[in-house]
Amino acid sequence: MSSRKKKKAALYEKLRAATNSNAVNTWTQPRSSSFRFKLKSKVDRLNKEIGTSSAPQNSLPAQVTVENLEKGFLINVFSEKNCPGLLVSILEAFEELGLEVLDARVSCEDNFQLEAIGGDQNQGHDAQVVKQAVLQAIHNWNQGS
Repeated sequence: MSSRKKKKAALYEKLRAATNSNAVNTWTQPRSSSFRFKLKSKVDRLNKEIGTSSAPQNSLPAQVTVENLEKGFLINVFSEKNCPGLLVSILEAFEELGLEVLDARVSCEDNFQLEAIGGDQNQGHDAQVVKQAVLQAIHNWNQGS
């Protein structure tokens, strides 16, 4: 056995000992590609089930999340680019819903980032309604710019 093969065998032996594995040198490429394919299929199936597709979401310039709080919502909006006028559109959407901005942090310099706590004056909205209103405001802003 050549010196190189001895070193390789010793390395595999150390690896087996460290991981308590009885496996021999196996090629994992076919399994990993199969795993990736199955995982992608599951993601596509789940996207179809919830009625969303990655293409329309990515076409919007911002990402929106809305979480329920005890008396209101935590609204996060993020865009990788600066979006002049977007803050005004989002605040108008809050006003139409009857949300009062209780606290907010906004950054509009290099990117656009809004974190707001909105109190629901009507106490009748849920997070999905608020999210849809913000997404519609972003869509309307995007069409106008």
